[in-house]
Amino acid sequence: MIKPLVGVVALSTLVTSALAADPLEVRIGYLRRAAVRQTLSLVEQPAENDGVAGARLAVEDNNTTGKFLNQHFTLQEVHLKQGEDASKAAVTLADRNTAFIIVDLPADALLKAAEAIRDRGAVLFNAAATDDRLREEDCRANVIHVAPSRSMLADALAQYLVWKQWKRWLMVVGSHVEDKLYAEALRRAAARFGAKIVQERVFEDTGGARRTDSGVTLIQRQMPVFTQQAPAYDILIVADESEVFAPYLPFRTWDPRPVAGSAGLEPKSWDAAHDQWGAVQIQNRFLKLNSRHMTALDMQAWTAARMIGEAASRANSGDGKAVFDFMTGPDFSVAAFKGQALTLRSWNLQLRQPILLADGRMVVSVSPQEGFLHQLSELDTLGVDQPESKCKLR
Repeated sequence: MIKPLVGVVALSTLVTSALAADPLEVRIGYLRRAAVRQTLSLVEQPAENDGVAGARLAVEDNNTTGKFLNQHFTLQEVHLKQGEDASKAAVTLADRNTAFIIVDLPADALLKAAEAIRDRGAVLFNAAATDDRLREEDCRANVIHVAPSRSMLADALAQYLVWKQWKRWLMVVGSHVEDKLYAEALRRAAARFGAKIVQERVFEDTGGARRTDSGVTLIQRQMPVFTQQAPAYDILIVADESEVFAPYLPFRTWDPRPVAGSAGLEPKSWDAAHDQWGAVQIQNRFLKLNSRHMTALDMQAWTAARMIGEAASRANSGDGKAVFDFMTGPDFSVAAFKGQALTLRSWNLQLRQPILLADGRMVVSVSPQEGFLHQLSELDTLGVDQPESKCKLR
């Protein structure tokens, strides 16, 4: 009786000592752009806290687990002003022992920030930029990509359209650089999965007001004329990341055809209508805290912060290198309400993930689609696979 009693007392003493010790502090930075991108639709205007609201929720989740492991997570937010240098802000965070920085930055600013903190041991988590070059020729060893790439989004859409036997595409491309990059990803996806682009058309952004009193009448006349006299096609694919014209296309085409891409059926990492695999739980929690629905950027930021929390708890460490090594190792995965555990691609540090296909009210499907096989992971049918990758992490 005495020996078991001694053991219980010793264990109780150890637990009490651990709880009495100062918790291990894990600092997470959040670096975001000054301006929120405006949309054509009034009901889709991004909130001021778009993205960072997801990170805040994830930090709460990390601390729920962390209190049992004597770990405490904090979020340090930096909202860049117009023209302010993101690199300097990233260096300031890194010099404050912030080993993990979630960034909502354009590709060029992200690369400069990554270069600036290269020797400081900090890691950036790309929560917003979809540029494939960040995962390919411009990949960096200190940048983890939580946001899906354009090629992942395009492949997810193409798989579903091919599965539906909608293989003849009429493609309309905007005149901005981002539109052309998305169109390039869609062309690649079409060739990869057996679709055919029967014709391409360019919609020039001529500027001017996006909304006018006579806008509906003008648009109702313009869009049918713009899409008429096309070769036979099954679906209209639109590449308009700048959101100049795409939302005007559904129900206004000359021929009665569905629309997909930047309008109509859209590939996303997350959608407010997603309700499978326990997603209702996080959707309701987010709605209660923020009085709005969760966006893709919110979810990407949430996932980034949860990756840090998961790796810190599994590695039982707050050291940046130890957490990064575990996160990029074979035993790491994170749950994100998508039906399967998400892992990192070792060759370019892109997070593998299913892609939702949504129409604004419902999730229509989830890719990868049935029948698209891969020797290692079906998730690697989305985006650039390792044998074709140009990435050399440095």
